[in-house]
Amino acid sequence: MSDFSLADYKFMQGAINLAKRGHFTTSPNPRVGCVIVLNDEIVGEGYHQKAGQGHAEVHALKQAGNKAKGATAYVTLEPCSHYGLTPPCAEALIKAQVGHVIAAMVDPNPKVSGRGLELLNAAGITTQFGLLEQDARALNPGFIQLMTTKLPYVRVKLAASLDGKTAMASGESQWITSSEARTDVQRLRAQSCAVVCGADSVIFDAAKMTVRWHDLGELKNSYAQADVRQPVRIIIDGKNRLTPDLAIFQSESKILLIRHTIENDLTWPHFVEQVPMVKAKNSDHIDLRALLAYLAKQGLNDILIESGAQLAGAFISENLVDELVLYQAPKLMGADGKSLVNMPDVKQLSAAKNLDVTDIRMIGKDIRLTAKFSR
Repeated sequence: MSDFSLADYKFMQGAINLAKRGHFTTSPNPRVGCVIVLNDEIVGEGYHQKAGQGHAEVHALKQAGNKAKGATAYVTLEPCSHYGLTPPCAEALIKAQVGHVIAAMVDPNPKVSGRGLELLNAAGITTQFGLLEQDARALNPGFIQLMTTKLPYVRVKLAASLDGKTAMASGESQWITSSEARTDVQRLRAQSCAVVCGADSVIFDAAKMTVRWHDLGELKNSYAQADVRQPVRIIIDGKNRLTPDLAIFQSESKILLIRHTIENDLTWPHFVEQVPMVKAKNSDHIDLRALLAYLAKQGLNDILIESGAQLAGAFISENLVDELVLYQAPKLMGADGKSLVNMPDVKQLSAAKNLDVTDIRMIGKDIRLTAKFSR
């Protein structure tokens, strides 16, 4: 890594801001931005908008045209060097005869991982990397985690009262949090590759687990309804209790039914796939680590878990969760209410799960707390 100028920081920050525009549309591809600068003037800008479409560099080079020759390209992720759904961006930069490339970070994808920079250097283009790297990494936790650990980034969303209750003893829970908090949850779904829930949520709460465009608040001003993709819906149904008449199966987007065994006596919609999954050791429950490994192989790198206390507690107990997003409403629901998570193995304080709080803010009248699990 080399020293960078104030101008370098400014232009790379611009590239990061561009990458954020693809926050809800690029999944499972990484969010990437690119700024092309000639003689301290921006001549081209672009960001990756949707998987299968042109990468950030392609859009920026198209805008720059002939002015790309001899220019400096600032890109938030090392230009790719392999053929995927689109040609390599490193080759596009070489063809455009840019003079210098600064990447915020090296691509963790083993198919790239330095090869893009090497390809540029071999063509006589000078390169640097490491500028605003932490900001660039924050754009793509799922992509980076999948490439480095072969598991997805897992986020658990929970909602509770101030005294940590998720429902009354009767099961009544709609609505603990405000409409603003529920809008915020729609954004969490929209940025995720997949949403995981349990059979109880589907049966008793009539959950659909879709992104409702009309509930996206101000985001509707930035994204057309057709551009907001639906996450894959993952339903854990180890006891094969679900039936095709339930509400979740009336909304057409991909569903994976995770079960111990596949049953063929019911007719499911064409977008539903039954997936057999092994049981955890010494248990009748689905092996959650095996499930995450399976989802990773499907390219699903950013997972949101929306579930009850038992399933959320199981994921947390097995150290499979990276981040907690907790919405707390200004209500007190009493000792008989249902607790936030069920972790029966935690019997001593030394066994408690520790977290590092990364953000606290008000969402409507509710508190939204974001925390990462300590490793």
